[in-house]
Amino acid sequence: MTRSNAVAGRFWRGDALYKTVSMLAVLIVLTGWEVGSRLHMFNQVFVPSPEMVWRAFQDILAEGYKGQSLGYHIFSSMRRLFLALAMALVTAIPLGLVCGRSRLILAVFDPFIEFYRPLPPLAYYTLLVLWFGITDVSKVALLALSAFPPLFIAAVYSVQRIPVDRINGVKSLGAAGWRLFVYVILPSCLPDLLTGLRTAVGVTYATLVAAEMVAAVSGIGWMVLDASKFLRNDIIYVGIIIMGAIAILLDAGIRLALRRTSPWIGKD
Repeated sequence: MTRSNAVAGRFWRGDALYKTVSMLAVLIVLTGWEVGSRLHMFNQVFVPSPEMVWRAFQDILAEGYKGQSLGYHIFSSMRRLFLALAMALVTAIPLGLVCGRSRLILAVFDPFIEFYRPLPPLAYYTLLVLWFGITDVSKVALLALSAFPPLFIAAVYSVQRIPVDRINGVKSLGAAGWRLFVYVILPSCLPDLLTGLRTAVGVTYATLVAAEMVAAVSGIGWMVLDASKFLRNDIIYVGIIIMGAIAILLDAGIRLALRRTSPWIGKD
């Protein structure tokens, strides 16, 4: 086998093969959906045809939904999501880094985080509404609480995985206090923190619909919930597809950042 053939073989066994199979899988599902709709294999009430979903998307894109444009609904959901993630980032990561360095401080916070971490978000959403009202404050608080545990746990365990020799080496060179955290610990933990952020985004995004169920009048999650009351399954499918596409873009952005900061991850 020549060198060029060997390179081509590795290429097709890698990203190109993965992307080709993924595209084929999506194409097969879409084709099956279209063919099944044309042959009347699906009940249109429950599984609308691709044409119906496309027309609903065009109508919402042109006229909006319930007096607001599609862009406004997307912006409302993303604003809640990013505000919550920002709150979780500025609290969970510093606290996790400190707790990872001190078992005594970890012992103070760990029981409370482990207590509420497995709770379903709706279990304590009522309390948040009672405390903060039915405005976006309670919704953002719910999303921030959902994002906090994955980031905190990733920060704690990434600090604990740092080799002791690395810490002792930089200490011998005079690093201490905040400089130790900023220039040594944080860069060492960055790949694990981005992985934790990826998990946090997934959990928070899944909680977004629950957050928009109570007294909301905007957002993609609210649009899907409102459409379900009128059995507008074509609009429900539009909302689900939009939410899925946004989730893919968010995850792709985090994976890109992960590859840039630690390109060795995922390589043989």
